[in-house]
Amino acid sequence: MSTSSRTTFYDLKAELPSGQLYDFEQLKGKVVLIVNVASKCGFTPQYKGLQGLYDKYKERDFVILGFPCNQFGGQEPGDDATISSFCELNHGVNFPLMKKSDVNGDNTNPVFQWLKSEKPGLMGLTRIKWNFEKFLIDKNGKVVNRWASTTTPEGIDANVEKLLAE
Repeated sequence: MSTSSRTTFYDLKAELPSGQLYDFEQLKGKVVLIVNVASKCGFTPQYKGLQGLYDKYKERDFVILGFPCNQFGGQEPGDDATISSFCELNHGVNFPLMKKSDVNGDNTNPVFQWLKSEKPGLMGLTRIKWNFEKFLIDKNGKVVNRWASTTTPEGIDANVEKLLAE
């Protein structure tokens, strides 16, 4: 899939662990938080905060999409079934988790190619630096915020609330 500047957020698709495609067109009019996640990371406790944010706002057209990734310290070694089970049992996660994929390098997931081109990090660098980096997309499919791993889900609550109120 080309991620040219003509590609919109709603043109994107991501593979679910089942092999089916999750079509981003269904996200039109919703506020979306996309996070690259890992089960064995110092930031893994953020799953609980992400689930809390999802529970708080899901009835107001807020969606979180988790993208498991094993590129940072090998902290997501399991297969998709193991990841899903771990997240559900240990953190109560019920927001959608996509198929494990790369967020940097030659095999970068097209969703992350697009996100990084739309919202580069500090000094224009596009590279994802670690697990639990977050991208917030408004109801019109525009990336409005990008946060590093150290920013907690609780720390972005007000930003989500503001976009949902618009």
